[in-house]
Amino acid sequence: MNIQEEFEEAIALSKTLTKNPGNAMLQKLYGLYKQATLGDYPHEKPAGFDMIAMAKHEGWKTQQGKPAQEAMREYIEIITQLKAQE
Repeated sequence: MNIQEEFEEAIALSKTLTKNPGNAMLQKLYGLYKQATLGDYPHEKPAGFDMIAMAKHEGWKTQQGKPAQEAMREYIEIITQLKAQE
């Protein structure tokens, strides 16, 4: 199985998690997912009043420069660990 297939399986597995991993982990997973699928954050910083958009921005921005395959591997590893803890 190649990394793309493993990543897609991890995405599907993430939707079956029964425990909330917390905001910090969700932010990290969002950033890894976006970096893996779209690359570096291409937009301006969102308005300061939209806290959800700001959190997403920060999660993605922290992954800046990370190669897509590395982001995929990290995402897969985290989801696998979270699922094992349930």
